[in-house]
Amino acid sequence: MNDCEIYSSRILNAPVALVYEAFENPDHLKNWWGPEGFTNTIHEFDLQPGGHWKLTMHGPEQGHYENSSVFKTIIPQKLVRWKRISQPWFDMEIEFESLGETQTKISFKMIFETAEACNKIRSFATPKNEENFDRLQIELLKMQNKTTE
Repeated sequence: MNDCEIYSSRILNAPVALVYEAFENPDHLKNWWGPEGFTNTIHEFDLQPGGHWKLTMHGPEQGHYENSSVFKTIIPQKLVRWKRISQPWFDMEIEFESLGETQTKISFKMIFETAEACNKIRSFATPKNEENFDRLQIELLKMQNKTTE
């Protein structure tokens, strides 16, 4: 990791196929993307290189945050990479690593043009990414419970 990157990861008790489904399916993604208390409206989610991802994140008290990105790399159940075309500008990489039949390591890497741009966000991005992973764990439990019903 360097001065222009923010890296966060979590080991999840779910197979990589399920973790990837939680990302690739907007019906699941909207339930866990973003910090605690946020809700999402996904306007466009075209998961292919050159495809757009447009969403509005709704803050718990106030504020609506428009996010727009273009997907660069899609390797199912391995890697999704995109470039944000709305502020704050950075590239994002999500890696999915199978750790066996029932565990997956997911990681977020936010890559900024400059250390200055990265440091403006670092102090709150790291704990917010942890909240994001917490929400993903809850969504995965719901998904697992549906498959066992």
